[in-house]
Amino acid sequence: MVALPVTPPASVLRLAQRARCIRTPLADREGAVVWHVWGQAAHAHPPLVLLHGGSGSWTHWLRNIDALAASGREVWAVDIPGFGDSGAVGQDVDAVIEPLHQSLQSLFGEQVCDLVGFSFGAMTAGLLEAAHPGRARRLVLVGAPALTEQRANRVTLRGWRHLADGEAQQRVHRHNLAVLMLADAGRIDDATLALHAHNVARDRMQRRRLSNTDILARALRQVRCPVHVIYGEHDALYLGRFDELQAAVRATGCDGRGFTLVPDAGHWAQYEQPQAFDRVLLGALGATPA
Repeated sequence: MVALPVTPPASVLRLAQRARCIRTPLADREGAVVWHVWGQAAHAHPPLVLLHGGSGSWTHWLRNIDALAASGREVWAVDIPGFGDSGAVGQDVDAVIEPLHQSLQSLFGEQVCDLVGFSFGAMTAGLLEAAHPGRARRLVLVGAPALTEQRANRVTLRGWRHLADGEAQQRVHRHNLAVLMLADAGRIDDATLALHAHNVARDRMQRRRLSNTDILARALRQVRCPVHVIYGEHDALYLGRFDELQAAVRATGCDGRGFTLVPDAGHWAQYEQPQAFDRVLLGALGATPA
């Protein structure tokens, strides 16, 4: 079975209509790397590049983009290859590093950016900066996996692709959002369900396993730019392990500048508590909220 068609919520469509959509080619492959861009380039700030989580798209940052652009930043939110509207390249994070680097090179040349990644995107951002030092002025890791060899806390997700009934699929999506993404299941409204369903239906990288290793910690040993780490305080994947994760970051020897827990938020902290998250992120980037 395949996912039944899901229309993204109106909030996604409105924000997309205000974006500049830019595509860069995928070398030797069909498709492109697809970016959505808001705000105007400013001499005082480099581009702000946002990398979404697994089974996601640029819409993982839906509730943050306006505030980030209003702070004076030019915001570049990508669909990582294998997700959203971008072409597919492989089955794990190691397959996307060079395609993303090539896309960034074609867009910015040698200009640095502020690189912010969520979950799978945090792992991607760290590996990208390690492989191409100097790409990032600052690196911000949100809900980052792969900092220790120990697996993340077990979260039981349910399969949905075999279900032919749309309501049955929606029930599974609600369950998965509740156990993994949000701290408070009461915040899962119809728009959140539609957003999640639209994203997971376009996930073509379903065999990824490197998040269960310490690949990000090993990459951070090579990173020289300032690094900030953010988690939701109720992140189901890492609850009870934040001291361990903080120690793992310190052990890498990277230039760690902060380890912050967003109150009353789960794994998808920037969506569940956008205003609190934006304050933390803009503080890490050296800005203040508009």
